[in-house]
Amino acid sequence: MIRVMHAARPIDRSYVAGFSIAAFALVATAACSKEKGNGDTVTVPTSVSTVDSGTVASTGIPANVSFAEAESVYNERRYGDAAAMFETYVQRKPDNAYGHYMLGLSAWKAGELDRARSAFERSLEIDDKNVKTLLNLSRVLLEQGKPRDALTHVTTAVELDSMSSDVHRMMGRVRTELRQPNEAVESYRLALSLQPTDVWSMNNMALVLIQQGRFDEALPPLARAVQLDSSVAVFHNNLGIVLERTGHYSMAAQSYRAALSVDSTYSKASLSLTRVEQRVDDPSVSPIDLANLAETFDREIRSSVVVRQP
Repeated sequence: MIRVMHAARPIDRSYVAGFSIAAFALVATAACSKEKGNGDTVTVPTSVSTVDSGTVASTGIPANVSFAEAESVYNERRYGDAAAMFETYVQRKPDNAYGHYMLGLSAWKAGELDRARSAFERSLEIDDKNVKTLLNLSRVLLEQGKPRDALTHVTTAVELDSMSSDVHRMMGRVRTELRQPNEAVESYRLALSLQPTDVWSMNNMALVLIQQGRFDEALPPLARAVQLDSSVAVFHNNLGIVLERTGHYSMAAQSYRAALSVDSTYSKASLSLTRVEQRVDDPSVSPIDLANLAETFDREIRSSVVVRQP
């Protein structure tokens, strides 16, 4: 299982995509797992009633709770509480698109997908041209196993902002879920042409190539991702798996150790390290230079960079 993830979650987070290749599991924590959000969450009813005291009966939240108060709780990563507060806020401000957006974001991070979807859809009814809302609704739909519904919203986002790397990265994810690998790779390349240092597009593109058994082609983007950001354990782990699959066992072991140096609890990297340490490099396998692969990939991407017009 490989982990695919988007950079920061307030607007774009990683998601977890999984698949098996022989006895190998490519994993990464995030997108989401990194996704579900950290912090305390509570179960909140989707509808509440008000009482004369000026508070919401079932939660004790002031009926006049402000956006800033709810946002403060969200920033503390108390996503369930934030969702309850934004729910109360939009009851008082039903035409505030951003209030519904933040309700959707809070509910999503609290793991309440249906509630998040409803909130994002309501936000779009008020402002149907907000790209961030379109993308986050698409992420919720992907987590609900509805990539075709997500495609509709991402397509609209592309039409509204074709110069956004975030939009094309999300399209890559949707195309991957729809089992359209060539289109997915093209979307990730478009994202990279707009943002050549987008490490998650590199990682996600490599996932697609790995799914197709194109391990040699997956090496350059992963080598570049690790070169740009060595603090992400999943990049090292995924690079290790590709190195292992291409017969570079000693180099794979180095990558697994690097993953463990970042996250000592990374059990899959630990198991993989134990496995490859028992393997001996085949002298017939040509050595590779990861730095050179990364630099070549970077030059290739930058040769197609699209400059956003002012």
